[in-house]
Amino acid sequence: MYKELSVSKKNLLGAGPSSVDPKVLKAMSTPLVGHLDPEFLVIMNETMDLLRHVFQTQNKLTMPMSGTGSSGMETVFVNFIEPGDDVIVGINGLFGMRMADIANRCGAKVHPIEAEWGRIIDPDQVKEKLDATDAKLVAIVHAETSTGVCQPLKEISNYCKEKEALLIADCVTSLGGMPVNIDETGIDIAYSGTQKCLSCPPGLAPITVNDRALEKLRKRKTPVLSWYFDLSMLQNYWGKERFYHHTAPISMIYALREALKIVYEEGLESRFKRHQLHSKALVRGLESMGIEMFAQEGHRLPMLNAFKIPAGTDDVKLRKYLLEELGIEISGGLGALKGKIGRIGLMGYSCDKSNVMAILSGLELAFMAQNYCIEGNIGIKAAETVYRQSCC
Repeated sequence: MYKELSVSKKNLLGAGPSSVDPKVLKAMSTPLVGHLDPEFLVIMNETMDLLRHVFQTQNKLTMPMSGTGSSGMETVFVNFIEPGDDVIVGINGLFGMRMADIANRCGAKVHPIEAEWGRIIDPDQVKEKLDATDAKLVAIVHAETSTGVCQPLKEISNYCKEKEALLIADCVTSLGGMPVNIDETGIDIAYSGTQKCLSCPPGLAPITVNDRALEKLRKRKTPVLSWYFDLSMLQNYWGKERFYHHTAPISMIYALREALKIVYEEGLESRFKRHQLHSKALVRGLESMGIEMFAQEGHRLPMLNAFKIPAGTDDVKLRKYLLEELGIEISGGLGALKGKIGRIGLMGYSCDKSNVMAILSGLELAFMAQNYCIEGNIGIKAAETVYRQSCC
């Protein structure tokens, strides 16, 4: 006999998913209607409007793809790459590698620009590669989830425009937690996910595409490789035509609309400041405990804080203690960074003082269990100093 579904409550402070606002979970229990029902069409319109607000764009084609953040990545590559195209991809972490993989599968000639994991891609390297190739597409990760690095994009965007190349930005982790400024920065195409700073369950991938990119899409010489992710058809469902394409994940769109409404009501500026404040307190606390941050200083994400695992301690034991003893989930390193770093997420609903204090206290206990000596409550005290200063 199968028992009634029961899952223990966890405090999700890893690289995603983040904890979900109860109001979002409640929205998911709203009764279903048909995906072409007039009431649902209104909800679709509101969701698109709210996505434009969070992406900070006026792009008409702004909508959620059915699927997780990786479906957003795949959508933009299959639509804007044709076989034989020269494509520049910045690789300074796992998700840059994934973009290059998908571009290769689309038949592109990939020109990688590699940087040490934990450091940004030098914009001048992008310029050099643009000058040396006939690339019409440049793909960069704005918020590299695997390392905690935030990539500056404005200078790269300017170089792309000089060469009439489109700029794709991976905003999976940044959207809703820091400015993405799609229009101001000049990003042509961007994609994200719902499970990070939007604090919505995983299952949708918001994307936004400007008119310059749409013109390239209209001039394709070959069919889009994926029927499911073909934007030329999908925009007819999300646009005024409302032509049937596939059955939309109705409950997930309810959830996304509610999550975006919460972002709207808080205000983008207030939300961004909240993420900055709690990240600053967390970092100050970690450093006071003798723990080094991993990502390049001056280019660190506020919502994804990567730290080096101290010598003589074990990453797996650390995370196991936090999860089993305290119900706190953080993430380990990926790829080449496995066992070398830990990643703490302060995303959306999870980004508050209580969680900063909980993880600092928990890490102190977890490290002490491995005989790594830390002065009692030193991390808590350092974080409290940041909070006191922010009130002055």
